[in-house]
Amino acid sequence: MTTETVRVPLGGRSYDITIGAGLIDQAGALLEPHLKRPRTVVVTDENVFVTQGERLREGLTASGIEADFITLAPGEATKSFAELEKLTGRLLDLGVERDDVVIALGGGVIGDLTGFACSVLRRGCRFAQIPTTLLAQVDSAVGGKTAINAAQGKNLIGAFHQPVAVIADISSLDSLPMRELKAGYAEVVKYGLISDAAFFRWLEDNGPALLDGDGGARIHAIKKSCEAKAAIVGDDEKEKGARALLNLGHTFGHAFEAYFGYSSKLLHGEGVALGMALAFDYSASEGLCPRTDAERVKAHLKNIGLPSEIGELQSGITADIIAKYMMQDKKVEQGKLTLILAKTIGGAFIAKDSDLSTVTAFLKEKTGE
Repeated sequence: MTTETVRVPLGGRSYDITIGAGLIDQAGALLEPHLKRPRTVVVTDENVFVTQGERLREGLTASGIEADFITLAPGEATKSFAELEKLTGRLLDLGVERDDVVIALGGGVIGDLTGFACSVLRRGCRFAQIPTTLLAQVDSAVGGKTAINAAQGKNLIGAFHQPVAVIADISSLDSLPMRELKAGYAEVVKYGLISDAAFFRWLEDNGPALLDGDGGARIHAIKKSCEAKAAIVGDDEKEKGARALLNLGHTFGHAFEAYFGYSSKLLHGEGVALGMALAFDYSASEGLCPRTDAERVKAHLKNIGLPSEIGELQSGITADIIAKYMMQDKKVEQGKLTLILAKTIGGAFIAKDSDLSTVTAFLKEKTGE
C-alpha cells in the first residue's frame, strides 16, 4: 500500500506528515533524523500501550533508539493541570533535555497534553506525534495546537507548539472501537464542508467503506484532510484569520462537551458533528445558505451514525446553558460570539459579532423550549 507525505509549510519549522500502513514498525527510521541522541520518552495511555506500545518499542529498537514509556489514564479528564504537573515532573525525572524528542503516542488527549508539556518543559523541548485515532490523524496531531481543559471550557489553557514530525499509521485504526472511528470521521467531514464540496461528495460515496476498513479510502481521506489543514496552518499558524475556519462546529460542540463534563457521554467528534449540523441549520435559518445543503449535511451524519439534532442527546440541556458555555469559546472578542457559518457546502466563512440573543432563540427552537 502506498505511503503518502504531506508537508506543513512553516519555514524553518516545517515538518512532514507521513501517512500509510505499518509505519509504527518503521518509527525508528522515520524519527532518527530528528534525534540528537539515540533515546526518547514515549507518552501514551493505558489502552494504546496495550495495542501499540510494544510495536513502537520494537520499531525504535530496530534503529538503536532507547525508549522510556510514560503511561497515563485514558480519557478527556487526563487533559488537566494535575496531569500536566505529573507529566512534566516525570519527563524531568527521566532527564529529558531541550534537544530531545518526546513522542506522543495516542489520540487527541495524549497529543494535546504531551505537546503542551513539551511547550513549557525547559521553556520548550521538541516532540513528535504518532496519532493512533482517526480524529488525531486528520486534526489534533497536525498544526501545533496544544492545550489542557479548564472547568470553564475545553482547551482554554495551551500554546502553539509544532511537532518535528507526524506519523499517521492507518493500521492503528484497526483496533479502534467503531464509535471512536465515527467520532474521528466527523473531523474528516469538516474539511469537505469548509472548502471542498467535491471531497464531501466523495465522502458521501466512500465514507461507509472508510469506516469498514478500506485502507485506500482511509489513506485518501487522511491525506486530503491533512493537505487542507496544512494549507491553512501554513498561512495562519496562530489563528489570526482563516485558521478559525477549522473550528466549524466546534463552538456549538464544545458547549455540549463542557455540559457533559468532557466525559464518554459525548465524544469530541460527536460534539463536532452535532455542532456542524447546528452551524448549517443556523446558517439556513438566517438565510445564509440553502436549506437543502443543511439537510444534506444532516442526512450524511445520520447515515454514518453521528448526532445531528440536540434531541438525540436525551440530556435535558437548555438553550441558555448551551449559550453560557458558548460564551467561553476562545474566539469570543469583546463579549461577542464568533461563529463559523456556511454559504454552501464547501463555503464556510467567519461570522464575527454574532448576536447571542439570535443564536439563543435558534437554540430554543432546536431544543423545543
